[in-house]
Amino acid sequence: MAKLSSVNKNERRKQLVKKYAGKYAKLKAIANDKSLDDTERLIARLKMAEIPRNGNPTRIRNRCELTGRPRGYYRKFRLARVMLRDLANKGLIPGVTKSSW
Repeated sequence: MAKLSSVNKNERRKQLVKKYAGKYAKLKAIANDKSLDDTERLIARLKMAEIPRNGNPTRIRNRCELTGRPRGYYRKFRLARVMLRDLANKGLIPGVTKSSW
């Protein structure tokens, strides 16, 4: 089990990303638009810098839903490899069977 503080920190980051998602997307579109003037693009970059760091989507860490483990994460199942194997062996994940040949 991961430290509860790390899991909670990641949850706060998710909330901030959701809060600033619209503003961030608009500013990023302006900043990357080559047809606009350089000063407008620079102003958009400066406004992006004013958004809190934890409001950036790249700051979110993928973590296991059950244990909070940050490594060995499978996006399809939203689980870490350890829990995925454990639940698959118990037959709790539909469509996943243990391979043998």
